[in-house]
Amino acid sequence: MRTADVARESGYSVQQVRDLERLGVIPPAVRSDNGYRSYTALHVHALRAYRGLAGAVGPVEARRLLAELRTATIEEAAAEIDEVHARLAREREEALRAQRALQGIQAEEDGRDDDSMTITQLAEALGVRSSTLRFWEQERLVLPERVTTLRARRYGPAAIGAARVVAALRAGGYGIPAVREVMGSLDGRDGLEDARRILRGRLDQLAARSVALLRAGADLAAVVTSVDAMRGTPGPPE
Repeated sequence: MRTADVARESGYSVQQVRDLERLGVIPPAVRSDNGYRSYTALHVHALRAYRGLAGAVGPVEARRLLAELRTATIEEAAAEIDEVHARLAREREEALRAQRALQGIQAEEDGRDDDSMTITQLAEALGVRSSTLRFWEQERLVLPERVTTLRARRYGPAAIGAARVVAALRAGGYGIPAVREVMGSLDGRDGLEDARRILRGRLDQLAARSVALLRAGADLAAVVTSVDAMRGTPGPPE
């Protein structure tokens, strides 16, 4: 197959095919005496598999995975691909757990009195370490409403609610910058709904990544089985 044929079959441009070959996404093409590249159907499968993997785990991780799959046994390759599915499932469960936590916050806020909590009490309630709450304080995410001369912290209703939101978002896989953005919106009337919207967006993103991985399935299987078949091909007779 010519470069243009591979580009047409894989959905990439001719230059992208060359770039992805240079990056090691596909095996090097055979060069003829006049320098022209010659590809096979395996290159098309590898490019299609890369598209799906890149959508599921990102381009850098996709390049690493494809490089490993080209030298792995079927058992090793299956384990690698299963781990990608498991990773997406774990991320989805984290987001769902955070979503459930946010759904319970409003009810707790409505039924809670004005009692405050110590840092130890709040840490136990959230299932985190006291040092985590201190770190959130340093990051200006959750601020105690009072710190005594003995450095004892007291968290009032507003701070407790903020801590629950931070804990939910962190459990959902959000980094500190993203959590800070959400917490900045909580001062508004729709702050809690903003946090729910962000988590819904994450779940939508995870669904899209899972679909991308499913679309890559047949092409990944072709890459893996082709490599295994070549490994099992007997050499020339002695």
